[in-house]
Amino acid sequence: MSIEQFSAKGRLADTGEGITGDELQLAARNHGIPLEALRYEVTPPGLHYVLVHYDIPAANAATWRLTVDGCVEQPLSFGLTELRAMGRETVRVTLECAGNGRASLQPRPISQPWVMEAVGTAEWTGVPLADLLRAAGIRKDAIDVVFTGADHGFERGVEQDYQRGLSVSEALDAGAVVAWEMNGAPLPPQHGYPLRLVMPGWYGMASVKWLRSIELIDHEFTGFQNAVAYRFRQKSDEIGVAVTRIEPRALLIPPGYPDFMSRHRFVPAGSVTLQGRAWSGWAPIDRVEVSVDAGVRWHDAKLDAAGNDLSWRGFSYDWDARPGEHVLTVRAHDESGRLQPIEAPWNRGGFANNSAQRITVFVTNPA
Repeated sequence: MSIEQFSAKGRLADTGEGITGDELQLAARNHGIPLEALRYEVTPPGLHYVLVHYDIPAANAATWRLTVDGCVEQPLSFGLTELRAMGRETVRVTLECAGNGRASLQPRPISQPWVMEAVGTAEWTGVPLADLLRAAGIRKDAIDVVFTGADHGFERGVEQDYQRGLSVSEALDAGAVVAWEMNGAPLPPQHGYPLRLVMPGWYGMASVKWLRSIELIDHEFTGFQNAVAYRFRQKSDEIGVAVTRIEPRALLIPPGYPDFMSRHRFVPAGSVTLQGRAWSGWAPIDRVEVSVDAGVRWHDAKLDAAGNDLSWRGFSYDWDARPGEHVLTVRAHDESGRLQPIEAPWNRGGFANNSAQRITVFVTNPA
């Protein structure tokens, strides 16, 4: 089937249209991190965001095989025991869903209705992807690397295994791992048990779960998830631009305590230390700004010591909270010169919406 035959025509919500039943069903299957869990430098697996495109496949680690073939000198097939024998590497990586922030766009793209919570940081243990590719021998005619998961379904009328492609150079140079552990334990089923790809710096769609094959091909990969689904478009008939690396974002841990429905916060007057995390897939974070008056004035936050370049960085700001209503917001800068916008540009898929977070806080008078 050609790209023209399954062109992207995802629906936009009508003016005033609420969350649909289909979106509610997706939201019940998938989940984001509770923002208070940003306190953990490494996210517990049950709090890390989850997005499953189709079904979580049945899997047995004892019989699982990963093949590496195509434009290689020597096709290979690995069980988990053989993969572990190649060595192990643990990397701390922040992953974020490309659709994070989609639900706040107007008009709203109809899909998984993320607000801003589709993120998490874990320690992934496995074998470097580059080691697997070099073990198979990369032929000179290899152009792209295709990763295929065991999850299978329909999307916009197209039956497919979940697949993503990368160029050979991206696959070799990104520091990716083929992982079998998350935070020191076997992968949970929803995070790709027994084997998954973890692609640092890229939105989560590139980190294929339930990984069962890696194929090197002699042309650009034009499968659905690369050529149709994850593209920046303004109109449905555009080819669009590929979604790749994570745009800079900062999130505050909501201070005080919440209202049940609105999640507005209540904080006693006085000194309040605001804390949060910031990250970017393009370059390390080098500055975070905080505003306590809806962006009228900005103040530099104090950054935690830099860790690796693959995961988020903590920050804090001491606020003299005075009685009344305040709107807190933050924005991140990275070393490449990218600045998180107050309002990100709209696109039809609702991708990479890194608009600045806003938290309404009611500061109460001292008792």
